[in-house]
Amino acid sequence: MQTRRGDDPRTTPPEPALRVIMRRLREIMAEPDSGQARLDKIVRQIAGLMVAEVCSIYIKRQDGSLELFATEGLNPEAVHNTRLKRGEGLVGRCAELGVPVNEPDAQNHPAFSYRPETGEEIYHSLLAVPIQRGGILLGVLVVQNRTPRVYTEEDVEVLQATTMIVAEHLVSGAVAGIGVESDISRSLSAVIKAEPISDGIALGHIVLHEPRVVVTELLSENPDLELERLEAALDKLGQTLDEMLRHETLSKAGAHKDVLEAYRMFAADKGWMQRIRDGVKEGLTAEAAVERVHNLTRARMLRQNDPFWRERLRDLDDLSDRLLRILAGRTSAAKDAALPNDTILLARTMGPAELLDYDRQKLRGLIIEDGSGQSHVAIVARALGIAAVAQAGSVIERVATGDAAIVDATAGEIHLRPSAEVIAAYSDKVRFLARRQRRYEALRERPAATKDGARIELNINAGLLADLPHLTESGADGIGLFRTELQFMISNTLPRLEQQTRIYRQILDGAVGKRVVFRTLDIGSDKALPYLRHPSEDNPALGWRAIRIALDRPALLRMQTRALLAAAADRELSLMIPMVTSATEIASAKRLIHRELTIQRRRAQTPPSRLRIGAMIEVPSIIYELDALLPMVDFVSVGSNDLLQFLFAADRTNPRVAHRYDSLSVSALRAMKAVVDACARYGVPVTLCGEMAGRPLEAMALIAIGFRSLSMAPASIGPVKTMILSLHAGRLQKQVTEWLASATGSLREHLRRFAESEGVELS
Repeated sequence: MQTRRGDDPRTTPPEPALRVIMRRLREIMAEPDSGQARLDKIVRQIAGLMVAEVCSIYIKRQDGSLELFATEGLNPEAVHNTRLKRGEGLVGRCAELGVPVNEPDAQNHPAFSYRPETGEEIYHSLLAVPIQRGGILLGVLVVQNRTPRVYTEEDVEVLQATTMIVAEHLVSGAVAGIGVESDISRSLSAVIKAEPISDGIALGHIVLHEPRVVVTELLSENPDLELERLEAALDKLGQTLDEMLRHETLSKAGAHKDVLEAYRMFAADKGWMQRIRDGVKEGLTAEAAVERVHNLTRARMLRQNDPFWRERLRDLDDLSDRLLRILAGRTSAAKDAALPNDTILLARTMGPAELLDYDRQKLRGLIIEDGSGQSHVAIVARALGIAAVAQAGSVIERVATGDAAIVDATAGEIHLRPSAEVIAAYSDKVRFLARRQRRYEALRERPAATKDGARIELNINAGLLADLPHLTESGADGIGLFRTELQFMISNTLPRLEQQTRIYRQILDGAVGKRVVFRTLDIGSDKALPYLRHPSEDNPALGWRAIRIALDRPALLRMQTRALLAAAADRELSLMIPMVTSATEIASAKRLIHRELTIQRRRAQTPPSRLRIGAMIEVPSIIYELDALLPMVDFVSVGSNDLLQFLFAADRTNPRVAHRYDSLSVSALRAMKAVVDACARYGVPVTLCGEMAGRPLEAMALIAIGFRSLSMAPASIGPVKTMILSLHAGRLQKQVTEWLASATGSLREHLRRFAESEGVELS
């Protein structure tokens, strides 16, 4: 390396490898060569600097395949003649997953796809990194060596930074035939199916959410100045997040507040910020350092098979975009643009904070190509009352800003450029929904009883003090599930005994005599506590969580029990143990709880007037131990969300498999009926708390198999009560019993036809 005049070569530090390779690639791009010639030089340069015997660039074609466009080390005749189908081989795997693939012995990997025309049989180790621009895959960059080796983290970082230069070259148009053009007309009406994530109907005009800031300046001339820019941007990022949490609608407690607090904690991660600073010190611009750290962190998170990390991934994308916009001196698109008064926002992905950048008074609907009803942006959309759908594939390619659209988040449909007749029909439907909501309010004080006199207890699910007003507003009978873990999740430290006691007492006071069922800590899986060390698990949903943590770390359960007993002095206290898999677990939990009750009495403290201990039925194994379990408990509650997930071995947050099972299938209803029947034999009260309780058709089926107590989201009380008031439970029960004895598959259509013939109101 050359030294500046006056430098002592013995004290001048070597130029970082990353800076060397990026500088040389920029020089290649500045040369007056054809696009193909530049690619050929790029692979030769990377091979030399990475000490790799092979360097290849594969480009994604319009049909999704990957074509070998340039190589150093493989047979030159294979260029433009070797193609890999979508997802084929290790290179296809890298493209499909969007993460680096680092294999020391690639040829023995089961996903390896050998192509004899390349002559690659002599090479063992392989490192493949996706080439992306603005989140869109353009191709894959690959290096290979004969000797089996695991490439270092530094090798991966250098190659990922290199792909930024390659991507810039590809999108410049220098290489002919690259890019996918939509062949779908943007002028015709269309209806697209989607997954509802926030109920409602919205009519309006499309506004495209701002795409990611594209980083073009990669190398800095003044690292000190770049570091100053970065520090200023990080400070401003913190300020904008504080403002977001003071948002008028979202400043109150609730599930959305938990999400946003976790988002702010992620933004304050010192490791994330330090890695960006290190990139600037190595010679990158602040923007390039953010992009590099984003790509590296994203790759690590994608390797985690956990819904929790999938949500953190969206938060990471959102934070990186936000920081890049600050560095570029731009506010969000929401603040730059003059939004129409009937905005329907369309995005590929979106974090919860980005949604809050938009004017709530103008925002009518939200369409997201990715995501699910469990995503963080969905939680915030529901808190804001915005009609929203997700899993709306390829919508962006079919619309332009300003196109008319209707979001039907009840039926799960998007109407693009609808006709006047469709618009008129939906306008009538919106007015009808408003009238129906007023009707629900009128039913608030009326008991939920079927036409033949079966009284159904309707409770709400809650988790924070802010949920208590819903108890009165909805006319619910009580709180059938109070998720105590939410208070722990929004706290930076373990809540002290006095703090827990105060909160539980406020909840009981706010319930004004109505029953509250407190679920003990259900942490683990996707509900992590920042202050509790948790082991890394391949499948956390089936791992160390809920009662398993409580029995292994009894101090947590004992302290929570102590707080609950103190809060419930002279009042009834109902405690429910989550994720019970065997009767012995309940026996162990009861011993801990009764030990705390004994200590309370010994200290002459006022105990609850009555202590009820129950179990959640959400693991299939416990259904086969009900004869041992039921004599030990005062009540049970079926957690349908997890029970069905485990019953069908299908992750309910995974859109690829969540739709593959039906909660109204014969197998699911038989399993739940077995619980109801067993509880009837032992005289143990049973309720169901889960999403299916809040859907009128599903609630109708639950009543038919014997449930007389349901717990649901507050907004579902009105629709479910309306269904109950129009239902003859006896006739339905007789019919469902016959179907369960003889039918297979789902009873959904059977139930719909029954409702139509009997005049049962389902909407």
